[in-house]
Amino acid sequence: MESSELQRICNWLIDGDWSTVEPAEMIAEFCERLVAAGLPLWRFGIFIRTLHPEIFGRNFIWRQGGEVEIGSVDFDILDTPEFARSPLRIVFEQGLEVRGRASDPDSKRFPFLEDMRAEGATDYIAVPVPFLDGSIHATSWITQHPGGFSDGDIAAIRSIIAPLARVSEIISLRRTAEMLLDTYVGNRAGSRILGGQIRRGHTDTMQAVIWLSDLRGFTALSDRLPAETVVEILNQYFDCQVTAIRGHGGEVLKFMGDGLLAVFPIDEYVGDAAHVCARVLEAARESRASVEALTFPVGDVVERFRFGVALHVGNILYGNIGGGNRLDFTCIGPAVNLAARLEKITARLGRTVVASEGFANVCRHDWRELGEFPIAGFSKAQRVYGLAEETPVVMA
Repeated sequence: MESSELQRICNWLIDGDWSTVEPAEMIAEFCERLVAAGLPLWRFGIFIRTLHPEIFGRNFIWRQGGEVEIGSVDFDILDTPEFARSPLRIVFEQGLEVRGRASDPDSKRFPFLEDMRAEGATDYIAVPVPFLDGSIHATSWITQHPGGFSDGDIAAIRSIIAPLARVSEIISLRRTAEMLLDTYVGNRAGSRILGGQIRRGHTDTMQAVIWLSDLRGFTALSDRLPAETVVEILNQYFDCQVTAIRGHGGEVLKFMGDGLLAVFPIDEYVGDAAHVCARVLEAARESRASVEALTFPVGDVVERFRFGVALHVGNILYGNIGGGNRLDFTCIGPAVNLAARLEKITARLGRTVVASEGFANVCRHDWRELGEFPIAGFSKAQRVYGLAEETPVVMA
């Protein structure tokens, strides 16, 4: 592999416009350029560790003549026999290269290399990819060329790692920012923040359905159970709602103890408010069923749970609110305040789902009027509706 060809590939990595290119496309072209330049590459893999609460890392695998395969692994992989006997474990933990020639008996300690030999591999090298933050990631390079990689091939691979690491780190940091924002503030809010909406007071007005819910009897539950158990219960309880909310187009904005605030934007949907409200109601029903089915054994007792959710539709202010340099991307406005007041009424009425008159008028359903209630901060009493299918249950 000539040094001039290698330099052109390095320049292409450094100067490429990767903002509009998917990682899989970049990796495919990278490998094809190396092969065209004379590197006898049959299979290439890059393994990037992630800053994600559930995912240990992502992998991209290229094979000559095929498409790039994309995968991810969770943290359980670290405890598996496969990882314990993987050459990548040495790369991740020690930052060392691992070579596995077909003629080297010592490489038989890695089952993965035996599998690759069965497909015709003659040589393998795993090379660490250090990022500027000190974290170690990995690449693997496999050839079917008789005799394996030459000394020149290995030198070329080592020399391409630095520019590959810089590009990979930039792409990884962008994806990490997106994942963290998605995890902590939600995907719509995250995309707005990445888009530059980071100034205090930068807000938009939008019409949305507001969802406010909390867990019944949470104070008593917290008083009699260990804090670790309460956290585990809350996580399972929130799972019952978040899956349904996101599955029907909602955005979870925040968790407040046992409370949950979510919005379902109306203007961003193809359809009208009635369509969005119908999806919100379906999400509420799915959440109700999931919470009712949730059981949690504590000693000889099996805990069961109920929750209440208030639904309202109105205009909200959506954006950055806070003090100093500590901001929260959230929503405020009279519509949010009304939803919060209605949520408190669900417990008094023994209902799981209650709706404002505005929501019930838009979402045509078999509603039962529950009466008018004075609402703190509002000049007139508000009419409240419940699902006709529900039987009130007042908890002691």
